[in-house]
Amino acid sequence: MRYEILLSYDGSPFCGWQVQNQVPTVQESLQKALSTLLGGEIAVTGAGRTDTGVHATYYVAHFDTAGKIPYSASDFGYKLNAILPRGIVIHDVSEIRPDFHARFDAREREYRYFLHRRKDPFVEAWSYRYTFPLDVDRMNEAALALLGTHDFHCFEKTGGDNKTSVCTVREARWQAYTPGHVQTAGYPAHEGDYLYFTIRADRFLRNMVRAIVGTLLEIGRGRQDVSWTETLLQGGTRSDAGTSVPARGLFLCGIRYPETDGFPQDSCGETS
Repeated sequence: MRYEILLSYDGSPFCGWQVQNQVPTVQESLQKALSTLLGGEIAVTGAGRTDTGVHATYYVAHFDTAGKIPYSASDFGYKLNAILPRGIVIHDVSEIRPDFHARFDAREREYRYFLHRRKDPFVEAWSYRYTFPLDVDRMNEAALALLGTHDFHCFEKTGGDNKTSVCTVREARWQAYTPGHVQTAGYPAHEGDYLYFTIRADRFLRNMVRAIVGTLLEIGRGRQDVSWTETLLQGGTRSDAGTSVPARGLFLCGIRYPETDGFPQDSCGETS
């Protein structure tokens, strides 16, 4: 039988999603926990790779068993959470159609990159501090060139094994937000201190989002023209584009499957 798992994880202590030799990963931790509970070796397939230090507020995986799991969904989730590392939380485990595939059935994914403009000890671990003056309107104007179907090779990490670098981006925009500790705990802040970049597409290349963010920041600082994004897409290489931003600000926030009209959950705080 096939089961779907909905989970979130803080990527800080992990070397990405995928199992690797002698380093902690989310996939390995989940497989060990499932194998312990079910008394046999369990392989888990995830919705996609996330790199070292990248987080996921909404992640989907699946696994197979010879029969039904011997627990209710709530009990099973409780037991899994009890033995998983503190950086991983299970939200739901449910039986799914036998041909469901967490990775290949996904039609869209959404990432958000978080950035703060002044030193803030309450977001440093999950947001990138960037103190240079920024023109957000310029960044959003430049992001419009990303929309549609393009070859994103200029934003792909060198050495990738993708058969194609063509992706279709359906949303790309910057906006300000107010984090919870500012809203509810009285932390002093100014308008525009906190920003995030949302990008939604049918697929993503390795390091693509972090390279795009780094490129848009160069435009926001005035070091490149607004048309730079379009120029890069028309024939630039990875070395031509901006420097990749740190992984700690990047979150996988949503995954859409054919059976859902939109993202089943938007864990970053807004409805897509």
